[in-house]
Amino acid sequence: MLNDFKTFIMRGNVVDLAVGVIIGAAFGAITKSLVDDVIMPPIGLLLGGIDFSNMFAVLREGATPGPYATLEAAKEAGAVTVNYGLFITSVVTFLIVAFAVYLLVKAVNRLHRPAEAPVSTKDCPECAMAIPLAARKCPHCTTVILA
Repeated sequence: MLNDFKTFIMRGNVVDLAVGVIIGAAFGAITKSLVDDVIMPPIGLLLGGIDFSNMFAVLREGATPGPYATLEAAKEAGAVTVNYGLFITSVVTFLIVAFAVYLLVKAVNRLHRPAEAPVSTKDCPECAMAIPLAARKCPHCTTVILA
């Protein structure tokens, strides 16, 4: 049983999947930091100093009545909130990740594009059948090929 498990783990697909998950998690953390720390602050500044992490709507006040200055204060009071600012940030993060994956897939597809085969035939001017480039007579209709 231990040998079967070792064989399963050492198969290429399992190792590739594990590496993909680890790299994906690291890429997700980098992207989240890019959005939270680099992209959203200037967007918030352009929109009049909005802090997206503190954009929320109170559905029910907590033990301490509102208004709450920050999402953290609302959570500490036990208020029920809809955190639409965090949702907007998550959507931006998703779009950046999706665009990066699109670029990656496009690059990989370009690398795996099959090479075009060299042209080895031409069409007969009479019967339009494919014939070898060096042919001087069409094997299908026996037309003499001049060039």
